[in-house]
Amino acid sequence: MSHVHSGSGDISRSLALMWEYDDRAGTRGPKPKLSVVAIVDAAVAVADAEGLDAVSMRRVAADLGVGTMSLYRYVPGKEELLDLMLESVSEMPDDVSLGDAWRPAMETMGRSLWELYTTHRWLPLVDQSRPLLGPNMLRGFEVAVAALAGLGLTAQEQVAIISAIGSFTQSAARTHNSAAVAEERTGVSNEEFWKAQEPVLVAAMESGRFPHMAALGEDAFDMTGEAFFEFGLQLLLDGFGALVERRTAGS
Repeated sequence: MSHVHSGSGDISRSLALMWEYDDRAGTRGPKPKLSVVAIVDAAVAVADAEGLDAVSMRRVAADLGVGTMSLYRYVPGKEELLDLMLESVSEMPDDVSLGDAWRPAMETMGRSLWELYTTHRWLPLVDQSRPLLGPNMLRGFEVAVAALAGLGLTAQEQVAIISAIGSFTQSAARTHNSAAVAEERTGVSNEEFWKAQEPVLVAAMESGRFPHMAALGEDAFDMTGEAFFEFGLQLLLDGFGALVERRTAGS
């Protein structure tokens, strides 16, 4: 998959469509066959099933049973469509709250991101270092900041905590997803992949060149992707907790 990043199209158009999309998505009644909502939903379905490389204006139009040029009346192009897809899968109800206790709130945020990134396996592959500020993005950030309010943290520290959890979760999910995708594409299970390397590994460990690795237990690399995520999340929160305690003591 080639490098893909948010905001690579017409930023003004993408933002306008995001906020219009937000208004349309909330309307009741039957949805028209062709609309921004329908186009984005179809594109997300393709990406979920076949990966982001399979998404194109032609493919989405075919799935919707319309001509490709019809889509351009609603979405300028693939780059803007990606921005709308990112906004769509990040949907958050207006009344959502992470609660008043900061640590459980950050745990909930991290686990929600894990579920999001592992449900939409293409999502952690997108570079969102420069995200577009759609309504879902802002709602999500608002509830996260609210959970950290009143702890004596600076504004930069609050943003850094939220970003650190998000970045770690994205990275952990990307590795977890990639292993599953490799298994599906090659037909070789992860167990078979590592088993094929066992003779070389055994010889290397018996050579005496890697004593610390040789001393590791046989289950050293058996931690699942989700267990690794939970382990890392708790370590991060322990560190943030120490910072909160210092700020509380100082105040």
